[in-house]
Amino acid sequence: MQTLLIVSHPDIIESGSQQYFLNSIKKHSNITIHHLEHLYPDGKIDVAKEQDLLKQHERIIFQFPFYWYSATPFIKKWQDEVLGEGFGYGTKRQPLAGKEFGLVMMIGVAEREYQAGGEELFSISELTKPFQAMANKLGMVYLRPLPVFQFFYMEEEEKMNNLIKYWQLLTMDKDISLATREKWLIEQLEQIVNPDEAFSPLTFAIERIQANRDKIDELKMVLDDMFLK
Repeated sequence: MQTLLIVSHPDIIESGSQQYFLNSIKKHSNITIHHLEHLYPDGKIDVAKEQDLLKQHERIIFQFPFYWYSATPFIKKWQDEVLGEGFGYGTKRQPLAGKEFGLVMMIGVAEREYQAGGEELFSISELTKPFQAMANKLGMVYLRPLPVFQFFYMEEEEKMNNLIKYWQLLTMDKDISLATREKWLIEQLEQIVNPDEAFSPLTFAIERIQANRDKIDELKMVLDDMFLK
């Protein structure tokens, strides 16, 4: 599966969260990193080129800082120009139909504030409904979004947990078994991370997988004993 990661950030070099995630996938052959501000510094989008890229990929992901409960202005401009009538919709043949669409959002406010009674009042699911509607209009499969809350306040373990979720969103098949997810995770980490590092996401992930597998096996033993009695 080929994934097109459409990134929008006006000052991406200075963004620690963007660099953390993007640097981890630079060598991944199945992911195309597509930074809009870098490609179109004058703001003039090559619509035909963008549409061809969409056709060549099976999964499309928007990655952006969450500005005023939505994406950056460049993402909106890209949507208006690239997904217009005659390409995204309005014809019998929809070139994006059946492809998958997802979101990666860097959010500066704590997760607890995005709920009823929280400071922001609404959930991320509610605030991203326009993207869900867009995917529906284009005949695309909407994936569960990945909101990254307050990256700079995270401990290293939490950052790695989010990094694994990020890789899964970009490369893992939708709705697969736990055993397959475990196998996928190890394969992805072995491709991307240097196993000789003293402490790496690979080491961390393998430890987590083994711990989870041990818990599952223990639970299965308890359940088997209950049914045998």
